[in-house]
Amino acid sequence: MKKNAMDELADRFMDYLVVEKGLSENTITSYSADLSLYLDFLKANGIVDVADSDRVIVLKHLIALRDAGLASRSRARHLVTLRGFYRFLVQEKILRTNPAKLVDLPKAGRKLPDVLKIEEVIRLMDTPEPSKPLGLRDGAMLELLYAAGLRISELVTVGITAVDLEACFVRVLGKGSKERVVPIGQAAKKKLDAYLASGRPALLKGRPSPYLFVTRSGRSMTRQGFWKRFKQYAQKADISHNISPHTLRHSFASHLLERGADLRSVQVMLGHVDISTTQIYTHVAQERLKAVHTQYHPRG
Repeated sequence: MKKNAMDELADRFMDYLVVEKGLSENTITSYSADLSLYLDFLKANGIVDVADSDRVIVLKHLIALRDAGLASRSRARHLVTLRGFYRFLVQEKILRTNPAKLVDLPKAGRKLPDVLKIEEVIRLMDTPEPSKPLGLRDGAMLELLYAAGLRISELVTVGITAVDLEACFVRVLGKGSKERVVPIGQAAKKKLDAYLASGRPALLKGRPSPYLFVTRSGRSMTRQGFWKRFKQYAQKADISHNISPHTLRHSFASHLLERGADLRSVQVMLGHVDISTTQIYTHVAQERLKAVHTQYHPRG
């Protein structure tokens, strides 16, 4: 591995966080600073190949941060960054194991996910131009993303045979190649019908494709391509706070729970293996309930 290879891997990880995870600019900046500090620590300890790092060096780094006076919350954030970085390297088959996985620190509180208001979702869905093939495609993508709570990587790889518009469901290949079936509503069905009737044929121009969503060149949509168009639509919809395609997944889960869906059903639709991952959304719903109680209860 070349001497600057670790920095290149860090850049790839940052791109992944932006495109796949849709993290905010501030969060990306924090992760980048944390990772740069860690890579400098590795180099200072004679490690120039990330494969040579281990659990001991991760612990040494965290101890060094503690000795430098860094607060527990900040050290916990550093650990989250390192776990994510190593998890990415395992996912990309660069490493076989995650040395930061078994390192632990006291929890410093979990950030609640950002969600859109219903009226913001409606504005966003109405932004693509339905008179154009790309607008039909993008409108269908936005609706399916929200209707089924998909990850962006799942959305762009949906196959043409994976959607059953008569039964109103989509088959999704999620993390770990695990398939799940998620129902979709009439709004998504309507836009998918329109896209399949005229948008997709106009883009393909007779060329075959196994993918549901395609580009002008007939290729499948990419995460980067959709993410850029999503940001443009968010701006046109006058959504001022920083959102990403993943925000619609958060909104999907939160809106279902707010309207009485049970946690187990939402877990299945999201494709979460552990229900504790889904439970974060119940806190969002609880915060909304507290706000309603405070506003309307006689003794709130």
